[in-house]
Amino acid sequence: MSTATLSQLATETTWTAVCRLADILPNTGAAALIGRRQVAVVRYRPRQGAETVHALGNFDPFSQAFVIARGIVGDAQGTPMIASPIYKQRFRLADGGCIDDPSVSLPTWPCRVRDGVVEVALAS
Repeated sequence: MSTATLSQLATETTWTAVCRLADILPNTGAAALIGRRQVAVVRYRPRQGAETVHALGNFDPFSQAFVIARGIVGDAQGTPMIASPIYKQRFRLADGGCIDDPSVSLPTWPCRVRDGVVEVALAS
């Protein structure tokens, strides 16, 4: 995402504080209710490189359950992902696309950490 896009998001989007970054262990997720939407907030820390935080839909389309935040976080051939805890389908953290079934994806939203607090921007 370009700096201009981030600047636009900062001025045009409402950011919602979800939790402190320290409340989410590295390579795990946490569920958050933002409005009426369940969001999986995932903290990904690779062995090398920078740590990232991602916001994806918490609803698993395969098991029809709100469980994505409880998934297994890691990487698939270098691609950061979370695997559903039910049937183990893997979803890319960057764009929510399913690695195992390209016709399926999870919604994703901008996520950032400011002053140690995780914030998610959901469009109205």
